[in-house]
Amino acid sequence: MNIATRLKQYLDASGISYECIHHAPTTTTLAAAREARVAAKDVAKCVLLGDDRGYLLAILPASHRLDLNEIERQLDRRLALVDEEETKQVFADCALGAVPAMGKAYGVPTILDHRLLDLIHLYFEAGNHEDLVHLSGLAFRALLADSEFGEISRAN
Repeated sequence: MNIATRLKQYLDASGISYECIHHAPTTTTLAAAREARVAAKDVAKCVLLGDDRGYLLAILPASHRLDLNEIERQLDRRLALVDEEETKQVFADCALGAVPAMGKAYGVPTILDHRLLDLIHLYFEAGNHEDLVHLSGLAFRALLADSEFGEISRAN
């Protein structure tokens, strides 16, 4: 298990139960879902956005693509994708492209796609390209209770 340090500290401090699912190395969250034999709709992928007000972590199902226009409309903000170098600075203990779905652990506000709210089990990147964190949907909702949520993605 090679979970990102800040993520592990955050999850351990929360007292929730979780496990890591190891899989063959991948380059995308969708590929990680396939390798771990988990439905893509049950795996959360993250996109870091930013504007002059700061960062925002968008969390959506791996089976979907981000609807930036809807997020901007909902939050009345003009957001842009944050480049890889800046993302690496924010998530310094994570591999590039393996951002975990716990923005609060990194001091980043979060917006969550509503499709993730009804899941019984949820998986997300552990900060690397070889492990997924698995926790109950109830635990996920509790950890993200103070997040914004809405219909922020569209099916691929």
